[in-house]
Amino acid sequence: MPATRGKAVLITGGAGFIGSHLAERWLKAGARVTVVDDLSTGSWANIQHLAGRARLRALVASAGERELLEQLVPEHDLVYHLASAVGVKLVIDQPVKTIQTIFHATDVVLKVCARFRRPVLLTSTSEVYGKSAEAPFREDGDVVMGPTEKRRWAYACAKALDEFLALAHHHETRLPVFLVRLFNTVGPRQTGRYGMVLPRFVGQALRNRPLTVYGDGSQRRCFCSVRDAVDALYLLPQQPAAAGQVVNVGTQEEVSIEALARRVIKLTRSKSKLEFVPYEQAYGEGFDDMQRRVPDLTRVRKLIGWKPRHKLDDIIRQVAAEMRRRAES
Repeated sequence: MPATRGKAVLITGGAGFIGSHLAERWLKAGARVTVVDDLSTGSWANIQHLAGRARLRALVASAGERELLEQLVPEHDLVYHLASAVGVKLVIDQPVKTIQTIFHATDVVLKVCARFRRPVLLTSTSEVYGKSAEAPFREDGDVVMGPTEKRRWAYACAKALDEFLALAHHHETRLPVFLVRLFNTVGPRQTGRYGMVLPRFVGQALRNRPLTVYGDGSQRRCFCSVRDAVDALYLLPQQPAAAGQVVNVGTQEEVSIEALARRVIKLTRSKSKLEFVPYEQAYGEGFDDMQRRVPDLTRVRKLIGWKPRHKLDDIIRQVAAEMRRRAES
């Protein structure tokens, strides 16, 4: 593995939930880290504890500002592009912003990285698999998108287009691009503001309020610790064989959303009950969802020997502990 001490790493969306943990990981490895974040969905509180470190620079700016990136990218050895519109609720409420924000910023980042020949890792999403029923999902498997009349699929299509564009750069100029499809990454610092289910459940449980389960709760997901996901994000761009490939990162520990809610109540010792809310009430008429979302992890294991270490119960406890700390501070 190449030496990391002294490397310079640029992270767009670095004040976000995942980006802040990634910044920590690279600082721990001895790298110099620059964070670019417009704080639209990220938060200064996520990186405030890192402020003052000599090897960290944080800029409040958009990843779509080409002039800024043309100044920053040549100064760095590696670029991570995590900046994106996030969350089902944001996608449903602001579809124009979702599509434009995602594709414009990615286009700018890739163009600038191509100009200065800097390797770039883009985080994508399990949403790209759409309504495919071929679980576990393989990176080379077919995707099945819902109709364009349903706004829910705008995010998935925009991220799929990001992937096509990144792979086109790799094909035409051999630009080192790394594409990571994240599966339900969760952990401390994640907010439930944009529809993320685990922090929403934990927040409700800690206040002894009803846990709102959308649909009938039978839909199943696999939740991956942000610490495990960041380990993969850290290692993949250091593996040349991963360039030009799409890689799943997640767990195969499936749980239904109803069972997740009940585990949250048990582990937080909450007095909360479950409240089932129809999709139409939560997101509007005609909302689509997928029943299962399970990653095939063969590729990531072969490339970097990665496998998740944290179990779901441990993650729930970590999220609850952080929420309690924030409430007391």
